[in-house]
Formats: sequence, C-alpha cells, structure tokens
Amino acid sequence: MSKILIRGAKVLGGEAQDVLIDGQTIAEVGVGLSDEGAEVVEAAGKVLLPGLVDLHTHLREPGREDSETVLTGTRAAASGGYTAVFAMANTFPVADTAGVVEQVYRLGQEHGYCDVQPIGAVTVGLEGKKLAELGAMHESAAGVTVFSDDGKCVDDAVIMRRALEYVKAFGGVVAQHAQEPRLTEGAQMNEGVVSAELGLGGWPAVAEESIIARDVLLAEHVGSRVHICHLSTAGSVEIVRWAKSRGIDVTAEVTPHHLLLTDELVRSYNPVYKVNPPLRTERDVLALREALADGTIDIVATDHAPHPHEDKDCEWAAAAMGMVGLETALSVVQETMVDTGLINWAGVADRMSVKPAQIGQATGHGRPVSAGEPANLTLVDTEYRGSVDPAGFASRSRNTPYEGRELPGRVTHTWLRGKATLVDGKLT
Repeated sequence: MSKILIRGAKVLGGEAQDVLIDGQTIAEVGVGLSDEGAEVVEAAGKVLLPGLVDLHTHLREPGREDSETVLTGTRAAASGGYTAVFAMANTFPVADTAGVVEQVYRLGQEHGYCDVQPIGAVTVGLEGKKLAELGAMHESAAGVTVFSDDGKCVDDAVIMRRALEYVKAFGGVVAQHAQEPRLTEGAQMNEGVVSAELGLGGWPAVAEESIIARDVLLAEHVGSRVHICHLSTAGSVEIVRWAKSRGIDVTAEVTPHHLLLTDELVRSYNPVYKVNPPLRTERDVLALREALADGTIDIVATDHAPHPHEDKDCEWAAAAMGMVGLETALSVVQETMVDTGLINWAGVADRMSVKPAQIGQATGHGRPVSAGEPANLTLVDTEYRGSVDPAGFASRSRNTPYEGRELPGRVTHTWLRGKATLVDGKLT
C-alpha cells in the first residue's frame, strides 16, 4: 500500500497523534485520522522520531568486506532506526577520490536500507602529507561536504589550515580525529590510575585536548567550520564550550559508549573494550552527559567500527580498536540521557537526527514530523527492556561491548521516504 497510518504514536515523546504517510511524504498529522485505504500500524505508547542520522559510521567497503559491507552496515542502520549514515573514508582504497566516494554512494542507493553519504579523506591515503581531491569529491555525484582522516589525526597544522580554507569555499566541514600521535605512541587505554595498575600504555587526555584547542583556533583564524569527532574528555568539553562562547564555528560529537562505559572495564582485559579514543573515567562520562544535555556537544554519533572475530578475539595488545554501535545507540542514549532525566525525546531527536543532518547537509533528513515533509521516521518501544544478543545483529561483525547487558528501548519500525525498512523489529 502507498498509504500508511501510524496510529496513536507519541510524536517526539509528546501527545499521542496519528501520522499518515502517503507515498514518500507525510500527508497529515493529527488526532483521529481516517485509515481508509491505509495500512495501519498501531503505535499506542510508542515514541515516533524523525529517522536517525549517524555522522560517523565505518562501512568498511571497499576493501574490508570481511568485517562489514554497505549492505550489511545499512541493514544494521535500519535496525537501529537510522535513515541516513555518513561513511568514513578509511577504506581500501581510501575514499580520497571522486571515483571511490561515488562507488560507496551508489552502493547505498542500490541497497536502499538507508541513505549513504560518503565522507571524503582530507589527505591522500590518510597519510597527512598532501590534500586529497576535496573539490572533485564535492563536485562528484556523491556531493561530499564532510571530510575526515578519521582513524588518524590531521596533525600537521599547515595541512589542517589548508583543508579548512579549501572547504570554506563550498560550505564544507573538516571532521577531526583529535589525537596528537607523538603523545599516544604505544597507547593501549586511557592514561590514569587503571592503566598504571595494569601496566598498559596510556592515552592521555591532553593528546585529544591539545589538537582540539589548536583546531578551534585555526577554524577561527580561517573563518571555517570544524567538527570534533568522538570527543571523550572533560577537558575537551571545556575547550569546545570556550570556543563556542567566542563564536567559533565548531561542532562536536560524543559516542554512546563514551556516555556509558569507563576505563574500569579494561581490568577484564577483554578486547571488546578496546577503542580509540579509549574509554575514560567516570568523571569524563558525567561531563560528557552534561555537555550533551546543555548543547556544548551537539550530536551523538556511533563511530560504528566493525571488526571480524579474529581481529578482536585475541590478546589485548594485538586486538583492533573499535566497537559496533548502530543497533544499540538509541538504547544507550535512552539509558544514559532520557531515563536519567537529562534530556527528553525531543532532545534525542535534536541530537540524533536534526543536528547531525544539519552538520552533514543531509537533504530530507532531520526534518520535523509534519505534513509535507519526507517520511523518514523511526518508531520506538521505549517501555521495552532486554538483554543485548549480538547473534541477532544485522551487522556482519559482533564486537559489541554490551553483550548480555540489559538496555532499554527497541526500534520497532523504520521508514525511509515512506518505505518500511524495519517492521515489528524485522528487516524487510
């Protein structure tokens, strides 16, 4: 059917309303709408949100299809309530040319589970030495507006300045993985009491904070936009807060795992907790939550980083860094931010849909749930609570830190331009 009536949903957590989808568009929002000719989805008690948007996803294709593909990654995204994801550039080959970003973009179009917007590399081969073809990637069919060497820091200040100057011409943004490489050589976890007790190489907070401080000043000097990936420390929060108070055009993201988990978990030596930037202290976690609530941190981004079994099920030092996150992100945000009273569901929509769509210029996403808007929607059973079972993931990889952990909330339906990609918790 071309018409779908979502009956009795709490739109953005507010009053119960009906939402009528006709084709690719929301036709009407109100109470007591007619269901004539429409497929009815009974949504009483559930929360309806605009489709989620992830500004930081690793889809691994091309080159590491053993860990994820555009198909499996976008199926995972739909399962988690996402209608658009931004695919990071650290593929093989690196997405540093128009040809590679167009390949990823077209794969997303072919599979149809969510929109895929490629992120272009800042430097050729992620080597930090020479600017990549930023203009060509922007002018390609993929229309790239976000550029990042994520996984590596653009540590050369001159290169970073040139990138900021270049993207300014077309309103683009440079998304920085803030990690001073010389301060993190051999780093295995957060530098602090736990790393000292375990004898593991420490990743100090200042390695992140010093790059953020430099880059917000560069952005101010150039008059350009900079976005901070996976901000993880209380000190970083204060730097971003200061930069915003000066009117610097900076935005920042936090991952779900940095909102919930701490470096105390590393005592288990379970490599599932090995991630970059590392899990920090309880003090950092609380500072990140407060910053997300007050708007200092703009958005939640998953940093979905799938790895095959053999890359994680090994000794700590040899294990790859990263966690999958698309299918659990909304539950973690409900646990840490909504159920704690820090934000409401309208706040979740703002930080997981509206603002990431604005930062990445994702057309048609992050829009109000109102008549005339594209029907990109997510329906959530917020009363559900259950144990995380990675065996049921749509992602090709299973490296989740939440296995066996009880989390709230479950996405029951996802619609991409009126087409259901998830129905009753099952992919279509």
